[in-house]
Amino acid sequence: MLKEPLLAQLNDQMNFEFYSSQVYLAMAAYCSSESFDGFANFFIVQAEEEKFHAMKIFHFINTLGKRALVTGMPDVPNEYTSMLDTFEHAFAHEQEVTKRIYALSDSAWNDREHATINFLKWFIDEQVEEEATFDSIIQKLRRIDKDSNAFYMLDAELAQRTFTPPAAGEA
Repeated sequence: MLKEPLLAQLNDQMNFEFYSSQVYLAMAAYCSSESFDGFANFFIVQAEEEKFHAMKIFHFINTLGKRALVTGMPDVPNEYTSMLDTFEHAFAHEQEVTKRIYALSDSAWNDREHATINFLKWFIDEQVEEEATFDSIIQKLRRIDKDSNAFYMLDAELAQRTFTPPAAGEA
């Protein structure tokens, strides 16, 4: 049985995932304003993923017969100084998401809420992938530094990114 404190944490995480989507849209806007459409695309796709994560929690809460509560969110950061700065902020944000998912998982374990434990495993696996992706791009940005050709190639590579929600059995 889902206890109220764990339900509150799930609702909080759902809203943080919606907030994360907004964070990445702001990053996309910055990239677009700098005419880096590939980087902008990367963050637009990331925003779609975060909204998918939020809706995944939304549906889980409702499936358990509880009520998902959507709340307002604070303003998101909008100012960045470079692509590297943008990705470093994104990586730090993902590390915060991981910390929050781990705390949620710890609460589920403490409550012996097995359905929630099983549900959160997907998010734990997802966070490993998310952090690795951002770390990899940061390492590439540091290596290419001022090499405009390499920067252009990375921008073109990121322009190819798409989001396809996992099939029902995979999600």
